Order: sequence, then structure tokens, then C-alpha cells
Amino acid sequence: MKKQFHVLSGCVAAMGYLVAQCASADLLVGVAGPMTGPYASGGQQMRNGAEMAIADINARGGVLGQKLSLVVGDDVCDPKQAVSVANTFVNKGVAFVDGHYCSSSTMPASEVYADEEIPMATISTNPQVTERGLQNIVRVVGRDDQQGVVAADYLAQRFATNKIAVIDDKSAYGKGLADEIDKGLKAKGVTPALRASITAGEKDYNGLVSRLKAANIDVLAYGGYYTELGMILRQASQGGLKLTAIGGDTLTNSELLVAAGAAAEGTLFTFGPDPRETPAAAEVVKTFRKSNIEPEGYTLYSYATIQVFAQAAEQAGSTKLADIRKVLASKTFDTVVGPLSFDSKGDITKSGYVVYRWTGNQYGYAE
Repeated sequence: MKKQFHVLSGCVAAMGYLVAQCASADLLVGVAGPMTGPYASGGQQMRNGAEMAIADINARGGVLGQKLSLVVGDDVCDPKQAVSVANTFVNKGVAFVDGHYCSSSTMPASEVYADEEIPMATISTNPQVTERGLQNIVRVVGRDDQQGVVAADYLAQRFATNKIAVIDDKSAYGKGLADEIDKGLKAKGVTPALRASITAGEKDYNGLVSRLKAANIDVLAYGGYYTELGMILRQASQGGLKLTAIGGDTLTNSELLVAAGAAAEGTLFTFGPDPRETPAAAEVVKTFRKSNIEPEGYTLYSYATIQVFAQAAEQAGSTKLADIRKVLASKTFDTVVGPLSFDSKGDITKSGYVVYRWTGNQYGYAE
């Protein structure tokens, strides 16, 4: 069914997995991710960014003369709930989607949006997000087959003589990233001493710790989210095993420190150049910090996602997918994370992954 965009006004009541920001508004924008559950702080980063972007855009007059209103969808990083959120977004007349967070949620939800011709932008990094030929989706960050190579190169340069384990959480994101690290290491002549998987959501990873100790592992390359890695590092430390860990972009989340405690010290991860340091983000970062919000991780990328939609709609003179798609494929967008442009698949043309290290309660570029 092709969705026809229409003007909405007034408040949209809370319903199902959704909570609407009630305001007199014409265009609804959805932000979807894990607003509850073990990865809720990741969803909160997205929500924080989207809320401020919409407030700032509305203060400047909105989009096409209409104000924006935010609808929040909680998918708990569960594919079935992601589809429920997507269907509810459709029923509410959402004009654009900022989401989802987990690749395993983004992919099924994006099929719903594609059927209804709703444009979306995502931070999900699994390559298949943009390899399926969908015309409604762009990605404002890089891909796992890019950050996995960077992580593998870093390991091969600095830890080639160590015992390395490559572990994943079986998710689309986690396994995909771990596979890329594993492949990248082998391409550099480094064979991991252990390749294994865990089950996300468990509380006891002492069985894995025992396997790591038996294999004399001292470097852990992890594909998955911050909560489980934090527990693994904490339990390894409690068991007398000191690990140097490296993972992907979700480890930007300071909840890693809560889960791991002191064992998080020195944890490495791949991520794009820190958007908090871009000149374009200076005023936004200052505003966040005045509100006691540190715009770490994907906060500013979510802000940038709304900026991309607003600029594309203005330049297209329309919120229809066909019109916006032409603009997305041909223009460069000025955002708080820097200039963004997209290729024919919807991927950004420059990813620029680098390696970071957690030191104390903050992260910075690794040597």
C-alpha cells in the first residue's frame, strides 16, 4: 500500500509502544530504538538528539512552513516489536523515521517503511541494511565491513603476538562485526586463538571466562553491545583474568562503565571522528551540557539525521520519498557531525573510522 502524506495537527495520544510529544504540529517525525530494556541508554541518545534537533528546527520556522513533532517508538532491539513500531508509525502518518538502533530491528522495520514509501535514516551498521536495494533508506554512519577492518588492522599492528579471542553475541550487528574482525585478522596473517559466541541477555558469562582462561586469552575482540561486554569484563576481572577488549561503535556508551566497573579501563572501540569536536556542533554541544547531558555516542548523529531530513525536504519542496530520494542522492548536507553525502545505496561517501580508548569516565582517540 502506498502511503499518502497528509497534514496532521494537535496531539497524538500515547498508544502501544509509542509516546508522542504533544504539540501543535503539522509533520510527524519518528525516532525508534530501544527506549527500555538492556540497551535503553542507546535509545536515549537517539531521543536526546532528535528532540533537540526538532526544537532547533522549529525555532527557525520548521520544515516547508510546518512545525515538526516527535513520536518515539520503543522496539527494545527486538525485531518483532520493531515491526509493530513501524506499523504504528505508518498508521500515525509519520513523514520520516530516525531509526532504528539495532541492525536486527532496522532491517525488518525498513521493509515496512519501504512498502509505505516513508524515508528513513539509520545508525545501524550491518552492511545488509543498505545492500537490499531499498530506495527509502540512508545511513549516516559507516558499515561493519569498514569498522571491522579498522579494528583488525589495529589488533594486527599492536597485538599480533597476543592470544586473541573473537566473540559475538549472535545478533545481526554483533556477529557481522565479529566476522569482519576475524576475516581482517586472518588477512593480516593473525589467526584468533578462539572464535565463539555468547547469548545476549544472560547474566552469567563465567563459562566463557573459563574458556578464555583455558586458551590463555588476553585480548578480546567483541562484536555486540556494551551491556554484555561490560559483564564479561567484570566477571573476567573477578576471576583473575585481565583482558584488553576492542569492539565497535556501540561501546561509545558510558553504560559500559556501569556494567564493567574498573574492568572497563582501557577498552578500545571503533567509531567515526568524534562529532563533539566538529565546529558545527559547538553550540549544540554547549546546549546539551548546560542541560547536564553529555552528547556522547549517537546523540549528535541522531540530531544530524533530523537535519538531513529537514534540508532534503526543503530542497525537494516535498516530503514524498521520490522527491526526497533525488535530493539525498545528489546533495551534500551540512550537519553537526560535518558534511554528509550518500551513494546510490544510501551509504555515506566517507566513513572515517578511528580507534578510541576508554580512560577513566571518558573516551578519547587511541594512540
